[in-house]
Amino acid sequence: MTAAETPDETAVAPGERPADAAVETIQREMTAFARRARALAGRMHPELSLVSYTLLGHLEERDGHRATDLAAHYALDKSTVSRQVSALERAGLIERRVDPDDHRVQLLHLTRAGRHILAQVTESRRTAVRQRLVDWPEEDLVRFAAYLERYNAWQGAPRGDDEA
Repeated sequence: MTAAETPDETAVAPGERPADAAVETIQREMTAFARRARALAGRMHPELSLVSYTLLGHLEERDGHRATDLAAHYALDKSTVSRQVSALERAGLIERRVDPDDHRVQLLHLTRAGRHILAQVTESRRTAVRQRLVDWPEEDLVRFAAYLERYNAWQGAPRGDDEA
C-alpha cells in the first residue's frame, strides 16, 4: 500500500489519549463529509437541496408519510418541514393523498417526476462516492460500510439527532 492508500495515524498531543484524538479526527472528518455532501447536492440538481433530497428519499422508503412524522423523525420544527414540503409540492416532486386508513390524514407521496429526479440524483451521488473510493481495497470498503452502519445504528441519541 502507498501512503495515499493508508490513512496516517491520528496525531496525539502530549497528555492526550489516542481515543480522544481519534474522536476529534472523526468529528472533523464527518463535518467535512457533510459539507461536501451539501455542496454536491446543489451541483447535481440546483433545485434539490440536501434536505429536500433526504426528505424525498425518506418518502420513497416509506411509500408515503405524514408531514408531522417527517418533522418528528428529523427532529425539525413543523414549520420548517412545511416550507420544505410546500417547495417540493410546487416543484411537482411530491403530492398529498388521503390516507386510506384514516381519511382525515394526508400522506405525502413522490410523484413520477419526484421519483425520476430522486433516481437521477441518487445515481449521481453513487457515482461520486465510487470515484472517491475507486482505489480502496474491497476489504476496506466492507469495513468502512460496516463502521458507518454501526455508527448510525446507535440508539442512545434522540431520534433525528443528525448533528453528530
